[in-house]
Parts: sequence; structure tokens; C-alpha cells
Amino acid sequence: MSSSSSSVSVGLIGAGHLGKIHLKCMKQVAGIHIAGVWDINREVMVQAAEDAGVPYFQDEAEIFDRTDALVIASPTLSHLEWALRAAEARKHLFIEKPVTATMRECKRLEAALAGKHLICQVGHVERFNPAFLAVRDQVKKPLFIEGHRLAEFKPRGTDVSVVMDLMIHDIDLVLSLVREPIRDIRANGVAVMSPTPDICNARIEFESGTVANLTASRISMKQMRKLRIFQADAYIGMDLLKKESQVVKIQGEMQEGHPLSFPVDTGNGTRYIQVDMPEPKANNAITDELSAFAQSILYHAPVAVPFKDGQRALQVAEDILTRIEEQAARIAGA
Repeated sequence: MSSSSSSVSVGLIGAGHLGKIHLKCMKQVAGIHIAGVWDINREVMVQAAEDAGVPYFQDEAEIFDRTDALVIASPTLSHLEWALRAAEARKHLFIEKPVTATMRECKRLEAALAGKHLICQVGHVERFNPAFLAVRDQVKKPLFIEGHRLAEFKPRGTDVSVVMDLMIHDIDLVLSLVREPIRDIRANGVAVMSPTPDICNARIEFESGTVANLTASRISMKQMRKLRIFQADAYIGMDLLKKESQVVKIQGEMQEGHPLSFPVDTGNGTRYIQVDMPEPKANNAITDELSAFAQSILYHAPVAVPFKDGQRALQVAEDILTRIEEQAARIAGA
């Protein structure tokens, strides 16, 4: 099957919590024709399709007969299987994060995609968060980045560690802002409610000396998704949950007419603090990332989050988990 000039035929794999959200958003994208839904649980699949008013696939062979592309929103442990089958069938791919469960799997997928000229976009949805978009271009040369991503415990998602489940969002944002090699990673983590770490702190140091300190927890009493960036000329804060941003700069002179500019005696002359609150553009981040996926297929637009970016985020997440294991072994052997 081939894409028409105005739409691409897309199948959804996985009709669980996240899959249902994708299905709802897919219906809002003008460039996507929903060919059908598939889930290993037939009852869940049929109910999701009926609720959304879209078809479901009768069998797995039909998935590849009726589609140009697949959105893989099934559990992480099944990503590789579906992605390999899609690559073999030459179907474009949107894969929820993390792209695969391990780097070994990711390298298998990389080899399967090689030379096939397929679009493969990874679902790092925070790239489309309006708080991030509002200030992204003001990030020039970060010196220190601090991220906190806290969530209440939910059994859903515990098939992977908190690093793969939550922290990987902030890892991807940091890597999208600091595009240089990593010098060192240090990390600590604790498994409390599940077999894998539920809370983690990681320190990532880049070759230039930029440091990112990231904390993620899925056993918190409250939700928080904040990223703070410090650079020579500014402090940039993002509340990714409330979708709000602020930029604080220190100026040599007051900017006339600026509503949030005030003097500060530094002991070495007067400087002026200027606070800006960029107005975020209201959006649905998942709808936007799916729209970007369709645009890449139909009109050859640059891939918003290419496979290589998803692969790099996965590598850093895996390195963090390795450091956690090494730290645990040191403690156990002490």
C-alpha cells in the first residue's frame, strides 16, 4: 500500500492507556488515515476501536496489508519485535519511548532499518511541550542543567525502571540542547515498589564541562516536571507540567518600559534583573508529534525526533542503570 498525496495510512499497535491517547490524537491529524488498531488482548482492541469509531485488524497479516506506517504504543518489551517486522515490511515507524528495551535490541533495529529509507520517529513527546518550545531558542551554552520529574506510584509502567519510564524524557531534552560528547556519568538509584529502580539521581558531565543533574521518582507524593538551565547570561526555567516558562537575565542597564526589570546592588555597581514570561502556544504535544510524523512521510519534512536521537537517549539511560548497578555492588561488598 502507498500513501496518497494527502494522507498516510497508519496502524496503531497497542490499545492500552497510552495507545488510547494516541488513537484519540491520530484522529485529529489531517495527514493520517487510521487503517486500524491492534492489541494482543482482543477485548481491549475491539473496545478501543469501537470507542474511537475506527476499524481494528482481524489478524496480524492484515496490519501490514493495510498500512503505510505503524505507531507502536505497546509495552516497551514488545517494541523490537514490532519494529523489526515493520522494517522488513518497509513500513514507516513511530515508536514510543524508549525506542527499545536495551541498546542490544536498538542495534538490531538500526541494522534492520539501514538502507531502507524509512521514516523512524521516536516518541519523546516533551520536545513538543509548549514550555520547552517557548524558550528552546534562548538556550545558548548551558553551564548547569537541573531536572526534577516526580510522579505518584502506578503499577502501569513498572515493566521498565524509572530511568526508562520517566528520566529518559529529561535525558532527551538535555541531549537535544547539549549536542556534544559525554565525559562522565554518575548515578544512584533505589528499587522500592518494583524490581527495578523507582527513584534515581544522575549526574551527566559533558566534554565542555556542562553538567546536568537529573532526578526522577515514581514514588512521590506529588507530581513535578521541571527543568532549570543556568548559562552565563540567563537562568531559564520550565515547568513542563504547568506548561509555563520564565527567563531571567542580568543586564547592564534598565530596559525602558519592561514590566519586570529592577535594580540590584552587586557591590560592584548596579545591575538590572529582567524577568520575561514567554507566552506558550497552547497545543496537544502528542497530536503535534504525530502530525510531524505524517509531514515527514508525506512532504519529506525533517524528522522531529530521529531514530539516532532515541538511540542516544537510550544509551545514556542504559549507562545510568549500569552506574546504579555498580554503586549497588560497591555498597553490598563494603
